[in-house]
Amino acid sequence: MSDMFKKTKAFSGFAVDDIQAAKRFYGETLGLDVTEEYGMLTLHIEGGTAILIYPKPGHTPAVYTILNFPVADIEQAVDELTKRGVRFEQYDGHEGPKTEAKGIYRGEGPYIAWFKDAAGNILSVLQKK
Repeated sequence: MSDMFKKTKAFSGFAVDDIQAAKRFYGETLGLDVTEEYGMLTLHIEGGTAILIYPKPGHTPAVYTILNFPVADIEQAVDELTKRGVRFEQYDGHEGPKTEAKGIYRGEGPYIAWFKDAAGNILSVLQKK
């Protein structure tokens, strides 16, 4: 097999139902650098990573986490995002993790809190213990 993929700068992408709502959410609510070209968005993440957001008619939100944001202090991140209007998911532990009142899971692995973007896709903030 050739090495054609070893040196390519791969990037991830996901769909939304409304590009302008996504642009406001990722650019204004989350404060990320967002550019728009050809009716699609690019999130510019630390380290030069780019993530493509594209429109999809009949979009169905992902039922799993599509994007994770590592943070130094999960309490501070949850509080700040809550002030910006983000609502954190609450899980009761029946089919997975059990979150605390603010939506933070403190079980095995990193501390993590899940929330949805404007299209209903699941995102998270997480803090290593």
